[in-house]
Amino acid sequence: MSPDDLSPSGGQIPLDGPYYDLLRPGTELPRQPGVTLDSGLCAVYQALVGERLPLVQNRRICAEVTGSDAPLVSPGLVMALSVGHTTTVSRRVVANLFYRDVRLPHPVFQGQTLDTTVRVLAMRDGRPRPDRPPRGMVLVACESTADGTPAATYQRCPLLPTRGTDLPGFADDIGSGADTDHPTGGVDLEASAELVPGGWRLYLLGQPDTWEVGTTVTDPLRDYIDNTPALLHLTHNLAFVHRDAEVSPYGRRLVNGLQVVGMAQASLSRVLHGMATVVAWGYCNHTGPAFEDDLLSFTHTLLGEIPAGQGRLRAVRVRVTAHRDDGPADILDWTLAAVTS
Repeated sequence: MSPDDLSPSGGQIPLDGPYYDLLRPGTELPRQPGVTLDSGLCAVYQALVGERLPLVQNRRICAEVTGSDAPLVSPGLVMALSVGHTTTVSRRVVANLFYRDVRLPHPVFQGQTLDTTVRVLAMRDGRPRPDRPPRGMVLVACESTADGTPAATYQRCPLLPTRGTDLPGFADDIGSGADTDHPTGGVDLEASAELVPGGWRLYLLGQPDTWEVGTTVTDPLRDYIDNTPALLHLTHNLAFVHRDAEVSPYGRRLVNGLQVVGMAQASLSRVLHGMATVVAWGYCNHTGPAFEDDLLSFTHTLLGEIPAGQGRLRAVRVRVTAHRDDGPADILDWTLAAVTS
C-alpha cells in the first residue's frame, strides 16, 4: 500500500489514519455504509444501555402520540450511529475535544436508513512539545439523514496525530464547545422548541413530573459498563483507542463516550416521567476516561423549562461518576433538551 492510500481521497475509507497532516480544510471524508434502523438493531442498543423511553419501547403508544406506525428510534442510538459514521476522520483520535451545535431536527423511526457526511471545516496545529508526537485539531461538520431527511447535525473537534514529524502550519480559529456557565448549559430553549413536533400528543404520556428548576435528582439505580465492543461494531465506530489497548494511553481500551451518553440518557428516561425524546445538546464534556466494568452513578439537574408543542421542553444537566476500587471519578458532564409531556 502506498502512502497515498492512507489519505481520505478517492472515496475509499483508508485502512489507517487519516492523519492530521494528510487532511485539508474542505476535505469531505469517505462515507461509511448507510444503516437501516430495524427492530433488531434497536433491541441490541436497548440491551446495551437499558433505556425505557415509551415511544422507543411501545409501538402502540408511539402511534398514539406521534401518528407513526413504526416505533421511534432512540435519539441516543441516532447520535451513536452518526458519531460512529464520522470516525472515518478520527480512527487515530487522541481525544474528541468538543461537540457543538448538536441538533436532532427530525425524529427517526424504525425502518429508515441513516446516512452520514463528514467535511473538514478548519484545522489548527497543536502546540509542539518534546515529550509527545506532533498533533492538531480538526473541526468537522457532520450531518446524518434518515431517508434523506435531516436527523442529526453538529460539529465536533477530534485531536489527531501527524504521520510525519512536521506540522503543516494551520492556525484556523476553531473556537470551543458551548459555554458551561450559560444558565441553561448552552441549551437554547427557544430555538430548540422549534424542533419539537407540534402534532405530537405528548399529554398521552401522562402527567408531567413536578421538578423545580435548580434542583437535582439522583438516580438510585447505578449501572455498570459492559459489552463495549458490541456497541462499537453496531455503530461502525472505527476509533483504534476503543478497540486496541496497546494504542490507549491508559493501557486499557477506552469506552466509547457515546456509550456513557446512552447510559446517561437511559438514566434520565427512568427519572423523568413522560420523557419523549431529545432534540438538542448544549455541551458534552467527557471529563475523564471510562473503562469496561466501571460502576456508574447519575445525577440530573433541571436548568430550565418552557412550553413546547403540546408538552414542554426541559434543559437538563446530567453528571456521571465512575466508582472504582481507587475511588470515584467524574467522567461525563452533559446538557440536553428533553421533550416531555
